[in-house]
Amino acid sequence: MRDNILLNPNPLIQFLEKPKSDFTKADLIKYIEANNIQMVNFRYVGGDGRLKMLNFVINNRKYLDSILSAGERVDGSSLFSHIEAGSSDLYVIPRYRTAFVNPFTAIPTLEVLCSFYNKDGEPLAGSPENLVKTSHQVLKERTGFNFEVMGELEYYVISNNEDLFQAIDQKGYHEASPFSKFSDFRMEAMLAIAKCGGDIKYGHSEVGNFTIGDTLYEQNEIEFLPVDVEEAADQLVIAKWVLRNMAWQYGYNLTFAPKISTGKAGSGLHIHTRLMKDGKNMMLNSNGKLSDIAKKAIAGYLYLAPSLTAFGNTNPTSYFRLVPHQEAPTKICWGDRNRSVLVRVPLGWIADKSMASDANPLEQQSSLSFSEKQTVEFRCPDGSADIYSLIAGLTVAARYGLEMPNALDFAEKTYANVNIFSEEFKNRLNSLNELPASCFESATQLANQADEYTKFGVFPKRYIDDVIKHLQAFNDKGLLEKLKNDDVKLLETVNKYFYCG
Repeated sequence: MRDNILLNPNPLIQFLEKPKSDFTKADLIKYIEANNIQMVNFRYVGGDGRLKMLNFVINNRKYLDSILSAGERVDGSSLFSHIEAGSSDLYVIPRYRTAFVNPFTAIPTLEVLCSFYNKDGEPLAGSPENLVKTSHQVLKERTGFNFEVMGELEYYVISNNEDLFQAIDQKGYHEASPFSKFSDFRMEAMLAIAKCGGDIKYGHSEVGNFTIGDTLYEQNEIEFLPVDVEEAADQLVIAKWVLRNMAWQYGYNLTFAPKISTGKAGSGLHIHTRLMKDGKNMMLNSNGKLSDIAKKAIAGYLYLAPSLTAFGNTNPTSYFRLVPHQEAPTKICWGDRNRSVLVRVPLGWIADKSMASDANPLEQQSSLSFSEKQTVEFRCPDGSADIYSLIAGLTVAARYGLEMPNALDFAEKTYANVNIFSEEFKNRLNSLNELPASCFESATQLANQADEYTKFGVFPKRYIDDVIKHLQAFNDKGLLEKLKNDDVKLLETVNKYFYCG
């Protein structure tokens, strides 16, 4: 534990010498007083999925203690469509474990994420953080498993083009400088995210890079480590906030939009998941094979996949990305190491060989097990996703699969360990169900499967109804087909949702 604290880039963890899960109010006050912190910002996610902000100047110790203890009032009707103006006051209460130092302000400032509470002091039903918390509580109570997830955050950085060291169009995967122009930006952002509490796995340039006129578009990705679902949602939202603010400082543009140009790689938000019990990863069995537990969870993801798009693919351009013959999925199936499917089982460290000893002859054979690395990946979400409702929805889907009577049969029928878009597997392709092709269709699927989300009080019915109404309002059924030969209107649509998510 001590070694983990010494190596952690989060200054609060280093100073307090404890993990962030153990932070208390007294810890935050101690840090503030010792480090000349002059302001505190409350942060909370609104209905649009973005971090909001409420500023406090630290007048004295009593006032600081008061705001950290009692929180503050906010107007819920201005934050959420399902809150009525006639009774809209809500409390925002800080969650101490989420505190971090703002990396951008000249004034030393501590940021703290908050939870919403209603007039009776109860957690607000339908608030982003409470959706995830409630879905996880239900999963744990009914199955005994903990749920951990992590996201792959893809984005484009956009700036003036340079003539030197041009990368090959759509060949940017793991490219390095000088051909990758924004690797230093990515590394600086990764460190800033880590200092804000993000548990990062790695970062790299992605496939997408292209130029239009004098403008360069370069795709990058930052991937996180699996953590508790509540923390996973928080760190993805903070990461998007960090990337946007850093781009603003550098004078770059940056987007998480699912599609910004036809024929070019879109940006996804793949979500990796694993079920845990007593600290052990349950996705593999004792023989190192994918467990029945994992297969049941996969069955749940696939069964609810049509409606999960309502949370993970939330504007018309989402469905410009979900088209056949690309790495973005369109068919409801799963497979091993297969990027043409909806749920992928990534390559795991299960070979009974010490590759490190082979690569480094002076090293002794290692007996370490890396089975904890095994996850399964849900591949259709993109940067437009409502992160909290998406992760809550996946938690519901995992629980549904574990309780689904015919889950293993369903998993067997939807297994497709082949390139389903290859001509030789045409019959297999035609036998699989399809994801929605528009927001309007996604809304219909959510209406069809709504009972699975409202069950056990996870999603309020009014919340689901509002999502359905919002998606239907796009009226985008068949939109891509209508626009495919109209570059002007296609670009107008892309620009309209450029800063989604």
